[in-house]
Amino acid sequence: MPLGNVFEKINTEYYELTSAEKKVADYAVIHQQRTQFMSISELAEEAGVAEATISRFCRRLGYKGYSAFKLAIATATAGRGEQTPREDQVLSADSVQEMARKVYDADLAAMTQTLELVQPEAIRKAADLLVSANRVLCMGQGGSMILAQECAHLFSTVQPNFVPVMDSHLQAMVAAQLTPGDAVIYFSYSGSTKELLKNLRIIRERKARVLLITRFPKSPGASFADVVLQCGSREGPLQGGSVAARIAQLYLLDVLFGEVCHRDPEGCLRRQEMVAEVLSDKHI
Repeated sequence: MPLGNVFEKINTEYYELTSAEKKVADYAVIHQQRTQFMSISELAEEAGVAEATISRFCRRLGYKGYSAFKLAIATATAGRGEQTPREDQVLSADSVQEMARKVYDADLAAMTQTLELVQPEAIRKAADLLVSANRVLCMGQGGSMILAQECAHLFSTVQPNFVPVMDSHLQAMVAAQLTPGDAVIYFSYSGSTKELLKNLRIIRERKARVLLITRFPKSPGASFADVVLQCGSREGPLQGGSVAARIAQLYLLDVLFGEVCHRDPEGCLRRQEMVAEVLSDKHI
């Protein structure tokens, strides 16, 4: 990562940029706070350039990629005294009660945003995909793998064919052996990690179906998915794996679970009772 403020770097390099790269620079400088929350696809659309232009722009400034560029923006804008703090921003002067209220508001806002983004037809299509699959593999990387494990745990109370695959090597190995009758639920807030894209290419080659849960429906990963479910919650580069973002995805997962159970309410209830019975002797 280059030394110095990212905006100073932009000013220094500005007249060496191409006309398309200048569009990216202009947008980032004018919309400093907003840019750090945008995916590369969203920035490309807003600036009116191709994603490849943004990648070249980031490398020209000395950053390895777009994520490093966003991190530099977040670092450069953090703690500016002249900026008005967001209402949900936790400050060092906050009491525990004030902090708890702000965290609650942020988590609630994430669910509210997700509710507004819910598309009933996409939920129904996702449920159809899961109900008809022979196997459903639940995947993610980093914090998203925790969500994938929760997904497999939840659905295992009503269907026996949901399996979490946690290690990235195992994910590639299992993906290579999928069949057209199988499905994968992939959790990725950004929809643009390297491991995600590698695995999705393998999954598509095997003609298995993909359900992607992400914040960015126009992300690179979304182009490989049969169904995309969009969660709410804005997450900056300094907030990777925020609880609010996870709550938004868990809420969406719960909605999907409810739709799947609607397909066979009596069968799901019967299997839930069976699971509850075998687990009952594990309690004191």
